[in-house]
Amino acid sequence: MNALTRLALYAVGLVVAFGAAFGIAGAAVPQSVVDNWNKESDMQNHENHTPETSGSQAASLKGLSLAIDGYVLAGLDAPETTGAEGELTFQIQGPDGAPVTDFDVEHERDLHLIVVRSDGANFFHGHPSLDATTGTWSIPWSWDEAGTYRVYADFNPAGETGAITLASSLQVGGQFDPVHLEPTRTVEVDGFTVTLDGDLTAGDSSELTVEVTRDGEAVTTLEPYLGAFGHLVALRQGDLAYLHVHAEGDEPRDGDTAGPDVRFAAQAPTAGRYLLYLDFQVDGVVHTAEFVLDAGHGSAHDGSATQTPEGGHDEH
Repeated sequence: MNALTRLALYAVGLVVAFGAAFGIAGAAVPQSVVDNWNKESDMQNHENHTPETSGSQAASLKGLSLAIDGYVLAGLDAPETTGAEGELTFQIQGPDGAPVTDFDVEHERDLHLIVVRSDGANFFHGHPSLDATTGTWSIPWSWDEAGTYRVYADFNPAGETGAITLASSLQVGGQFDPVHLEPTRTVEVDGFTVTLDGDLTAGDSSELTVEVTRDGEAVTTLEPYLGAFGHLVALRQGDLAYLHVHAEGDEPRDGDTAGPDVRFAAQAPTAGRYLLYLDFQVDGVVHTAEFVLDAGHGSAHDGSATQTPEGGHDEH
């Protein structure tokens, strides 16, 4: 039994346990979803030869569980098919089983919602609203394409010492046509050309630099967004382990601008392929650039060597 299978079965056990304790109706990870997710992840790992993560590495990764330290992502619900209008809703339940309504602000928001399909397509980063009377988060929602989606809630409960990232899955009915992602360093988005420079090295901190241009000219009007001039989410292909980093440098003040370069510090836990999603703001509009990088050889968290996936690109 591989690591992803164990994680999937563990998630099912958590749903059963917390469903009984807290009355989670229609838990977000039914067996059909787990089977589908596990099948897709196994296919991706076979194709990309992604190494299994050691126990010490898994413990430090985010976005692989719907429950951490007594906090549970509960009651996740959304439209079941493409084209249907509705809401995406959920609760964060605390160690006492009650919905959490008091959060510390992280990156200018109480909670960050990330949604992405299992193949890395259809990335979304947004900020739902909290009904403090019920502890339910909600955001208007519809699906453009079918597939299995990972839903992340990134938050910091008031009084805790660090952010928590919980995740669960939703399956959207319809024809699923997965995309195959290859390493990509330059993308065109909304008239901007965004280029990523730098390499990811397993187990080591790496500096990544993003350059934004438009019509061949440097963009120097990048505006603060979520407390920085750029917001980067990185996901490991296969299990979609979640890395959340921000631009280096001092926190900007209102009215500050920057560009064309924004630097990030990132650390890949293992060799393998990573999906990177950059949010940047110009003229009050947020744009998202999507990259794919392969992390090469480096020292793993447990001190052992990690191999670059066969067929991958060691870009050193």
